[in-house]
Amino acid sequence: MSKVTYSVDDRGVATITMNNPDKHNAFDDVIIAELHSAFDRANDNADVRVVILAATGKSFSAGADLNWMKRMASYTREENLRDSVALAAMLKALNFMSKPTIARVQGAAFGGAVGLVSCCDMAVGSPRASFSLSEVKIGLIPATISPYVIAAIGQRAARRYFTTAERFKADVALQLGLLTELVEEEALDTRINALVDSLLANSPAAVQAAKQLVFTVAEREITDGLIQETCEAIANIRVSSEGQEGLTAFLEKRAPSWVK
Repeated sequence: MSKVTYSVDDRGVATITMNNPDKHNAFDDVIIAELHSAFDRANDNADVRVVILAATGKSFSAGADLNWMKRMASYTREENLRDSVALAAMLKALNFMSKPTIARVQGAAFGGAVGLVSCCDMAVGSPRASFSLSEVKIGLIPATISPYVIAAIGQRAARRYFTTAERFKADVALQLGLLTELVEEEALDTRINALVDSLLANSPAAVQAAKQLVFTVAEREITDGLIQETCEAIANIRVSSEGQEGLTAFLEKRAPSWVK
């Protein structure tokens, strides 16, 4: 039975759920492949407008599965590289998904799971959520997840938590930017549904373009070339079908066609 479930509701909200609660949703090479497949499936489905990454049980994910780690201990460098490339590809698929993504974090997220949370556009957690970049405790480093974690929490915090392997709580994760919101556990789904409603009220094409805009502009020097790119981007979307519909609906004081 698959340990990653995938469903899409009639609003176009895809929920991808890690479903291995007996092992605290720890992942191995098989689950990494299933997650990657689910992310691609959501991204390729034109009817999907929002993606929620969730988990069953008490933990979001304990990181790497113990049995997988035992196997890795006897791998050659080439076999370790193969596994790392697969993990990196899965994280990239999530981080650069064209649809907006929300992580639902109800419990512990350790090691690679911090990478999953970092790759989502938004992460709503409960007070039971806790985090640890624990790799150095066993002589490893959080290499494949590092681009995404550093982007989420910044260099200074990464330099601390990559090296101390401290476990930190949800309120600290919120301060660092790893969590974007912190709510009581019983309010998790209500708050996520409110975010989903906000996203669904917006132009699907504009939402995807706005997300891509962040990747295009972030940390670039503000040059004449960049300014020209942004001018062309707004001009292009103004004359697009959804851009025209949105402007017309606003002027006519009616709901645009994508609001059901």
